[in-house]
Amino acid sequence: MSVTDDVVRSDLTPVGGRPALGPYLLQVWRRRDFAFSLARFRLEAENGRNRLGLAWVVLRPLMNAGVYGLVFGFLLQTSRDVTDFIAFLVIGVFMFEYFSTCLTTGAKSITANTALVQSLSFPRMTLPLALVAERLLQFLPMVAMMGGVAVLHGHPPRPQWLLLVPLVLLFTVFNTGLTLITARLTVHLRDLTHLLPFVSRLFFYSSGVFFSIEKRLADSGWLAAAADLQPIHEFLTLARSILLEGPDYAMPGHYWAYASAWSIAMLIAGVLFFWAAEERYGRTD
Repeated sequence: MSVTDDVVRSDLTPVGGRPALGPYLLQVWRRRDFAFSLARFRLEAENGRNRLGLAWVVLRPLMNAGVYGLVFGFLLQTSRDVTDFIAFLVIGVFMFEYFSTCLTTGAKSITANTALVQSLSFPRMTLPLALVAERLLQFLPMVAMMGGVAVLHGHPPRPQWLLLVPLVLLFTVFNTGLTLITARLTVHLRDLTHLLPFVSRLFFYSSGVFFSIEKRLADSGWLAAAADLQPIHEFLTLARSILLEGPDYAMPGHYWAYASAWSIAMLIAGVLFFWAAEERYGRTD
């Protein structure tokens, strides 16, 4: 009997090999505390050296909203498209910030932790999941700020605001799948990290962050239909329809179905795509 036969008969697996999907996901679940702790410590370390500390979690996107409002709202007059432009813009910028940070920084979750990947045995999926958890912790204060801005502009809390909970969950599921995909791709193609900011910018200008897509594309049938299928636009529109009132913010019910389909499909694709290359992460060849 050969050594290979002994290995097969003993059900042994190579070091660093890829386990079956079910046991692999169970290992990831057992390390959820590690992923959350890693996310929390990184968030504190990222902002702890600044005088304002964690306040920058909200100040940074607020400053972005101010710049975009000045350039697009005042100079380019996109504010004429919608009512309550400031609230419209803040919600769009904050929601998009969550997506873009998961897209760009999540792509580096494996490549930026090569030493950890090569020295310890654990399911590598934990690292991109920790990144998404970190960005979620950053996003939650922004959600509170979005509600505050809505109230300041005459949109008091109402029962419909509770829909923010499933919306944030769906958006997190979508961002998780996307992060898993980009995390693996950058392991094989490091140059992708230089291209992702341009991808993020493309989504920024096509998601209606600072203008109303529905009004701008009212006379373009096929473009308007394509915009309906753009997932980031769907999430932004749902958030605005939840927090703001008025004819400009009627809730498109079919967007919930679209956003749910995008989120589930992205998560399944991300998990399978990332798991398929588990044994390749951390290789030096």
